[in-house]
Amino acid sequence: MGKIAFVFSGQGAQFAGMGKSFYEKSKTVKELFNSAEAYRAGTLAQCFEGDADTLKRTQNTQPCLYLADIAAAISLDELGIKPEAVAGFSLGELPALAFAGAFSHLEGFKLACKRGEIMGEANEKVPAAMMAVLKLENETVEQLCKKYKNIFPVNYNSPGQLVVAGLKEELELFKQDVNEAKGKCMALPVGGAFHSPFMDEASRRFGEFLKDVKVVKPLITAYSNATAKPYGDDVKALLERQINSPVRWDTIISDMVGAGFDTFIETGAGNTLQKLIKRIAPEVNAYSVDNYESAVSLAKEIRNA
Repeated sequence: MGKIAFVFSGQGAQFAGMGKSFYEKSKTVKELFNSAEAYRAGTLAQCFEGDADTLKRTQNTQPCLYLADIAAAISLDELGIKPEAVAGFSLGELPALAFAGAFSHLEGFKLACKRGEIMGEANEKVPAAMMAVLKLENETVEQLCKKYKNIFPVNYNSPGQLVVAGLKEELELFKQDVNEAKGKCMALPVGGAFHSPFMDEASRRFGEFLKDVKVVKPLITAYSNATAKPYGDDVKALLERQINSPVRWDTIISDMVGAGFDTFIETGAGNTLQKLIKRIAPEVNAYSVDNYESAVSLAKEIRNA
């Protein structure tokens, strides 16, 4: 086993109960969660008991998922699993940067709260949605998007899977085009058109908020969604840009594999990134950890490898 990377789950992976087992088993996680609860009352109830509708609201999803993501990473670290690089999918970039030391774990939570608030408000201004397009080449999907004024390619997930965002009315027509091209559409459980021009104002507002936040260059390599390259000293600028720019996930993983990473551990919720990574690079080891028991099991497996 070579170089290990942690990858942090993005919005859409949330589930009721996320983070709870880490909260119960790790003193560090419990202290962070309690501090987060003091800052944003009701967060723990949403994480541990929230229903699907509650967790789908961007204002709730982002702070809750942030905690689940960082909790899994902290627990793995405490179990002796140390990554040499991190990457996060969309919202997951905040816990990735916090784990990498760009800002404190609690400061990252505060950023997740503000990001969720701002993006949630943007969602309420337009009837927009996101869907994954499957079984088509990226170039084909990009050409179909160009037929519409308000549909954009936004998440380059893996070969044969490109997420688009746009107005719901136009997406219905777009689906017909995808079907005619022998592709398939799958709606995503998110509340808006993230990483598209519909987020321009949210991007600007988040940039303004970041001006008063202490941010430093990550202490370990952290990859940017917007550039697919490691962060330097430009953390604030790239975090602002990330909100209304496409997520270059397939390129990030390909570049990390090229840099010698052969073990990827998804931390947070579900196994979406684990599956995407195996599609991008079938030769690597990819795991997911979203509860403490799986963290213990994986840590043992890696130590014995």
